[in-house]
Amino acid sequence: MTDTSKFPDPVYKDTVLAPLFEGVKTHYATHMAAINRAHLVMLVETEILTAGDGAKLAQALDAIDKDTDVTALQYTGENEDYFFFVEAELRRRLGDLGGALHTARSRNDMDHTLFKMALRTRAETMLAQITTLTDALTEKARTEADTLIVAYTHGQPAQPTTFGHYLAAMIEVLNRDATRLSAAIDGLGHCPMGAAAITTSGFPIDRDRMADLLGFEGSLVNSYGCIASVDYVTGLYSAIKLVFLHLGRVIQDLAFWSSFEVGQLYVPNALVQISSIMPQKRNPVPIEHMRHLSSVTCGRCDTIVNTMHNTPFTDMNDSEGEVQQAGYASFESGGRVLDLLTAFLPACTINADNVRRNTDAASITITELADTLVRDEGLTFRQAHEIAAAVARGLNGAPLSLAFDTFAAEFQSVTDRATTLDEARFAHVVSPENFVALRDRIGGPAPAALATALDDSARDTATIKGAASVRTSRITNADIARNIAFAQLSET
Repeated sequence: MTDTSKFPDPVYKDTVLAPLFEGVKTHYATHMAAINRAHLVMLVETEILTAGDGAKLAQALDAIDKDTDVTALQYTGENEDYFFFVEAELRRRLGDLGGALHTARSRNDMDHTLFKMALRTRAETMLAQITTLTDALTEKARTEADTLIVAYTHGQPAQPTTFGHYLAAMIEVLNRDATRLSAAIDGLGHCPMGAAAITTSGFPIDRDRMADLLGFEGSLVNSYGCIASVDYVTGLYSAIKLVFLHLGRVIQDLAFWSSFEVGQLYVPNALVQISSIMPQKRNPVPIEHMRHLSSVTCGRCDTIVNTMHNTPFTDMNDSEGEVQQAGYASFESGGRVLDLLTAFLPACTINADNVRRNTDAASITITELADTLVRDEGLTFRQAHEIAAAVARGLNGAPLSLAFDTFAAEFQSVTDRATTLDEARFAHVVSPENFVALRDRIGGPAPAALATALDDSARDTATIKGAASVRTSRITNADIARNIAFAQLSET
């Protein structure tokens, strides 16, 4: 049977090749130019190509980059992607010499290098957004160090703490998430170039020189792993997912706190939409947008990671073009959450009247009454707990601070003696201010403990920023060195 069909099949063209071309030309053109220039410099430096041929190729590459409107390119079936377009242009301008640039490399090592370069740029941007949020929250936490709130467990009022203490917990998680993301970015830091198809090359290439010229920390050593490994993808998107999974929990708290019934969080008018039919309603809908965008981001990260499941440990399209492009949406939706939350939380305030109302209604300071009875009255904690529980049952909606008579009678009943606390001391013991002030252990909400924790977190944030600065400086310096080397090559 004779096969007379010609590549590409029209349906394959429309469903795969054309969309892939669009994605590649948009996302990779800049990085492709960098790889082409670095590879040419390396070929000449290792004398795989002569300086004269290198100069001709450099001049042609420069002209192609200047003459080509990448955004206007469309897939015609002639060139499968932007890489082939550039090679075709080189051959059109230089004849057979145009094909020399591809000596000792493959689309395999080029693709994974492109993907890493594209991902590291987006990931560093997201990391900077996270540390910007952390800085804003740290400043807010210091400002709100004395601002009382009701802390909830199991959805119920539990104990008093401060808004600053709550934010400090959020900051510590953000720093841990940022550290994981920073480590994942480090996982992008070694260069696949020189692996070629999968086993390196018989030419005397300098892989470390390529890594230097492209801003990588070094070469990714095993050439098979350069092409087959996808842990740089799965590790990165796993780290990104955790950021938004954890932020989503805080965002859910913001929705709960700002509900009419709780009313603990006041969202300013600039971040509130009014109902189209109910003029009394203040809808803090940015919270809903942050919540669903966080969930969407988690889902997008899962899509990329799960696509790698049960795939072969080799070169495959499952980890390449379209999958990589799909993952970039995670940075878009996640970035919107980070920017909005950075503006939202510092703008919000705590409604002190509602906090006081809920504190009294739920008797959330009564744990300190039990603790005080252990410390000051010499009771066991279980005895003290029974007295405090009985007081709580007898409140009937009254504030705990007004329940001294009930307390004194219950204390007498359980211990067969009078309490040493007087009414003023009792009121002080069960005040939320006293509750917070006494919690001055490491990590507690008391002012000194909170200030120390925030200072520690600020140092952690600075460490994360420092690692990012080293990476970005390496890339910037490589861009400069590559451009100088390429320009010198062109002038040969």
